[in-house]
Amino acid sequence: MAVTLVTSFASSSSRFPFRSFSSSPSSLSSCLVRFQLPSRLRLAFAVTPLYSSSRAMAHTIAQATLGLTHANSVDHPKISFSGKEMDVTEWKGDILAVGVTEKDMTKDANSKFENPILKKLDAHLGGLLADVSSEEDFSGKPGQSTVLRLPGLGSKRVGLIGLGKSASSPSAFQSLGEAVAAAAKASQASSVAVVLASSETVSNESKLSSASAIASGTVLGLFEDCRYKSESKKPSLKSVDIIGFGTGPELEKKLKYAEDVSYGVIFGKELVNSPANVLTPAVLAEEASKLASMYSDVMTANILNEEQCKELKMGSYLAVAAASANPPHFIHLVYKPSSGPVKTKLAIVGKGLTFDSGGYNIKTGPGCLIELMKFDMGGSAAVLGAAKAIGQIKPPGVEVHFIVAACENMISGTGMRPGDIITASNGKTIEVNNTDAEGRLTLADALVYACNQGVDKVVDLATLTGACIIALGTSMAAIYTSSDELAKEVIAASERSGEKLWRMPMEESYWEMMKSGVADMVNTGGRAGGSITAALFLKQFVDDKVEWMHIDMAGPVWNEKKKTATGFGVATLVEWVQNNSSS
Repeated sequence: MAVTLVTSFASSSSRFPFRSFSSSPSSLSSCLVRFQLPSRLRLAFAVTPLYSSSRAMAHTIAQATLGLTHANSVDHPKISFSGKEMDVTEWKGDILAVGVTEKDMTKDANSKFENPILKKLDAHLGGLLADVSSEEDFSGKPGQSTVLRLPGLGSKRVGLIGLGKSASSPSAFQSLGEAVAAAAKASQASSVAVVLASSETVSNESKLSSASAIASGTVLGLFEDCRYKSESKKPSLKSVDIIGFGTGPELEKKLKYAEDVSYGVIFGKELVNSPANVLTPAVLAEEASKLASMYSDVMTANILNEEQCKELKMGSYLAVAAASANPPHFIHLVYKPSSGPVKTKLAIVGKGLTFDSGGYNIKTGPGCLIELMKFDMGGSAAVLGAAKAIGQIKPPGVEVHFIVAACENMISGTGMRPGDIITASNGKTIEVNNTDAEGRLTLADALVYACNQGVDKVVDLATLTGACIIALGTSMAAIYTSSDELAKEVIAASERSGEKLWRMPMEESYWEMMKSGVADMVNTGGRAGGSITAALFLKQFVDDKVEWMHIDMAGPVWNEKKKTATGFGVATLVEWVQNNSSS
């Protein structure tokens, strides 16, 4: 029940609202109590149900964006990629970018390049390329690059981009694409060509994936999130020719695939970058609904409100959401191919805390990262970014459920407290010994829901534990699963995407730390093996018949050097779905 105190003065028609506070009369539903006081002052107590008008008003107020901040509308530039086989000295455009290894930079006794392509380019430039590379001490190491504006070729500029000892992995070719994008932005180039000085080192089998990685790196390297800046520059790059990697419809299809995945990654980045005063659970649900509308031929959306979640007995999820003025929204997107049989059903579940204060166990002190807790929905961003790419690619023979239990973990009189016992939708009870171990509580009900969709495999992603960052740093995510087959599938997908995963042990003996004296379990087992015990907790909410994997992506969700989101997880998820499709 909520009790509202209102005062009014007889001499004035104006009313001055004060604050609401809660009470618990046993039999009242709604009434008005008036006290007869001196003529100059009257008091009125309006008693109303706690979850009616007062709660609705709080939600209405919360939906007005704090700080009056709105994201600027941005159209992402579309780049035309094409494969070509030609003499690089005949290419015409703004920048000819040459990827070189340290071996490619070897020179003879006369300080001339031994590499055939560099030798030919240098001859057209009268030896200036060799001279400049020596003067700038360019040796082809990773991260090195130099761009020269020189006469003598059809291209206005020639760039040398270091690849290190060799270039063979998707991440190396993606880095090449990112360097090309950086050069294009710096010189406002509209047309670029990319070639390897030693293209013969790339096998025919890997040429398609290598060209795809270059295209992906270029799109992602060109992206800069300026939606919350008062001024921004639009990149001018329009076309990229990839020389020496083949031509034809197979390559074109692979390059289109790379673009689709990259724009899914960008969507994921934008979601994580959006501050909590803009990206509320309701807005996240709205973004999911937009995806379903955009790809309505293959995708549907079902957004559950708080009451519907109560009907499904999602006590674990709703306990986390209880303190916030922004109501929870449970997101369920379904991708189904428009034709043909479905051979596999998958679910991808993402943690969706649009802000995490820690609750009553509030995040305090150096290193608590409370100012970055907008990224606590990085798992949901990966899920929705993958959904966008899957909706565009439309893989056959596979059905995918994208699930997010979106909410905030805040502090108020209605919030869960340390020591509370909550009940998940599978009937298991949880003693909350730390309100800052909230992500697993939302995932518990989301995993139960996912398994109830009749899926064969479930992968969940979450920025779940600081323990994982301590163990693996910020460049790779931890994976937990009891299924060797699922581990092989997802690791193979990550190797194709260039994202780093490391399999961690599901040490069952650690479950002893998660036992409660008064409930089925506690929600955290302490600091020792914290990422492992978190995974063991999640396992309690997965059907034994379903193959399941947990990905703790707390480390790689954010690039601290660039102060921006990475979009981690999207590319690997799309590769995994593709691997389970009929294509």
